[in-house]
Amino acid sequence: MRRFGRSLRWALIKAAVAGTTMVALAFLIPLGMMVQQTARDRAFTAAERQAAALGPALAITTDQDAINRALASTDAGAQGRMAVHLPVPAGTPSGGGPDGPTIGEGRAAAADVATAGGWGRPFTVAVTVAVPGGYALLQPVAVDTGRTAVVEVFVAESDLTRGVSTAWLVLSVVALGLVAISVLVADRMGNRIVASASRLAAAARSLGAGNLAVRVPVEGEQADGSPEELREAGHAFNTMADRVVQLLAAERELAADLSHRLRTPLTVLRLNAASLGDGDAADATRHAVAQLEREVDQIIRSARRAPEDAPAVEVGCDAAEVIRERVGFWSALAEDEGRRWQLAGAERPAPVPVQRGDLAAAVDALLGNVFRHTAVGTAFSVDVLATGCAVIVLVGDAGPGYSDPTAALKRGEGHGGEGSTGLGLDIVRKLAESTGGDLALGRSAVLGGAETRMRLRTRSEEAPPARAGKRRTRGALFQK
Repeated sequence: MRRFGRSLRWALIKAAVAGTTMVALAFLIPLGMMVQQTARDRAFTAAERQAAALGPALAITTDQDAINRALASTDAGAQGRMAVHLPVPAGTPSGGGPDGPTIGEGRAAAADVATAGGWGRPFTVAVTVAVPGGYALLQPVAVDTGRTAVVEVFVAESDLTRGVSTAWLVLSVVALGLVAISVLVADRMGNRIVASASRLAAAARSLGAGNLAVRVPVEGEQADGSPEELREAGHAFNTMADRVVQLLAAERELAADLSHRLRTPLTVLRLNAASLGDGDAADATRHAVAQLEREVDQIIRSARRAPEDAPAVEVGCDAAEVIRERVGFWSALAEDEGRRWQLAGAERPAPVPVQRGDLAAAVDALLGNVFRHTAVGTAFSVDVLATGCAVIVLVGDAGPGYSDPTAALKRGEGHGGEGSTGLGLDIVRKLAESTGGDLALGRSAVLGGAETRMRLRTRSEEAPPARAGKRRTRGALFQK
């Protein structure tokens, strides 16, 4: 459940990070580009103001000393970033362009200066040209009729990006702050959702473990901040748990009533068995009737007892001991019917993680199928194979075998023949699967009839598959 909680919280956090990042980028990238363009425009605007500051001086005079003093009075001129391209003196036939002397450090090419001057045309629009290290702003200024001077202001590359890095840093910090806030909000929401889901999962595990009284709190703490869907799931879980309790109670009552009805025919059987006299067959019949009566009484007591009042049962028994006992019980009936039988491999202990009564019922079901579905006098055998991680019980006979092994394993279809329900094999299959093992049906390699293999796992590691042709040496010969 902790892994589920972490994965859910990480999913919410990643979704919040992705959503916030997309929104932040959608706003901050255009904003950053706008800041960069603003810095560029600010630099050229400042250069235009510097160039415009010399306009009045040029309109009054073109004396080089006066222009030089005016140039030095500006910030750009004091920094050596401004120059004035004067026109030729009046009366000189040069077209009125700025072909005169240059005051200050000029960086623009003569052709660019001539283009900006307009060769006598009344242009007043500034021209920007690229020069080494930045740009040159060329501002034409009309000196008099037909003559134009050009003011050059150098704009360094660093001026175009001044303050942009700081702006990007501030915007990045803002974006990271938004992402961090969204992560905190998603984590808080995830905590609430995970807490609600954890309570629901814990209640489901507890119900699966047999605690029928567990319920999910859907009011108070559960309702505080929990999603509506999880509260509805909690209501549905509580309704299901109530229904399970009702069905189990009805099932216990039905099992107790049905088992109680068997007491009347059992009483008749017990009286008839008492009148059989002496003999092995009579003793075996009375023993079977007494055991059947004990089993019916146990079923009634178990059905009437509430699940929470059931006594703790230690899981685990010796499969070899149980199999010896059950084979010994069925051997009396086998001798009466003239069946040869043998038991092999049950000399050594074979512990399995199942209850003794459940294993005895499974062995009885396997041996009972042999007596019910084979002719009188048909031989059978029981083998116990203990491996490193499993105990395998093989029950074979010399009968006709399984006509359809797949159908025989289906509950309700049975071994075959009249009166077969398939419940015996279903009991064996469920017992084997409860340990992680399995039940397999096939043909006996020794007796030629049906063979049922029940594999009970004793630990979690996989065991290497046993070869069908190799078995342990039988511990007992065929007996009569």
